Order: sequence, then structure tokens, then C-alpha cells
Amino acid sequence: ERNQADVSEAKSGRTDLIFLIRFRHCCLLRNQRCLLAYLYDRLLRIRALRWEYGSVLPNTIQFHMSAEEVEWFNRYKKSLATYMRSVGGEEGLDLTQDLKPPKSLYIEVRCLRDHGEFEIDDGTTILLKKNSQHFLPRWKCEQLIRQGVLEHVLS
Repeated sequence: ERNQADVSEAKSGRTDLIFLIRFRHCCLLRNQRCLLAYLYDRLLRIRALRWEYGSVLPNTIQFHMSAEEVEWFNRYKKSLATYMRSVGGEEGLDLTQDLKPPKSLYIEVRCLRDHGEFEIDDGTTILLKKNSQHFLPRWKCEQLIRQGVLEHVLS
């Protein structure tokens, strides 16, 4: 507002204000660039949360997000799901399955909390109870590991 007032005065003949006007304008542009860089960094972090936690964010993380950020996360989640369904035939392709290349197809996991029944592709149903250990296909339990239901047991 002060810059606009000084611009009006400079137009009427006060040339000594031009340097002050330019300085303030450069400061405003710098602040705008910093704010946009901050918002873009938050956007990249929110996008990474989808890959790390899956389609449902924990309440502790969602609590620290604005309504617009939650809305953007939901739109990104839907867009990614649509893309994954369009690739890989009938069932689609889950791109979030293996974030790092697996060393083995099966892993030993320990259940950290009661989760209920869990079905594997061959139709076997496993009851995931707290402190129980199972030998499961990596791709079936990787999402539960990220959500904190299971933990990978390293021998």
C-alpha cells in the first residue's frame, strides 16, 4: 500500500522515491518466490506421503495439513488410482507395491496390533493378532508394514 502511494507521488514529480519503490517491489517479489518455493516443497512432501503411507493418511499427519492440502492429496490419490487401473491389464498395476526392489518374494513379519483376517491370493486366510509372526508374500504385506500394522522381522 505504501508502494502504491509512493508511485502516485512519483508520478506527480517526486523522483527521489523511485529507488525506494524499486527496493520495496524487489522485496515483495523475493517474498513471493520464497512463499511459492515453500508451498511447492509442501506439495512434493504431500505427494511423497501417498507413496509412503498409501491412500489413507494417519490422523497425526492429516491433523497438520490444511483443508486445501487434504483436498489436493485426495485428488492426487484418485488420479494415481485411475492411472494404475489403466495400466497392466484387467487388474491394473500397483505402482506403490515395491518402493525398493525386493531381495526375496516372501518375508517374515510380526503383527504389531490386532488387525483381523488377512487373505492371500491362494485363498488362505490368516488371522493377524498382536505379536504373531507369519511368513507372507512381500507384495501383500508391504502396505500393512507402511501403515504400522506389521513389522519386517530381520533374522
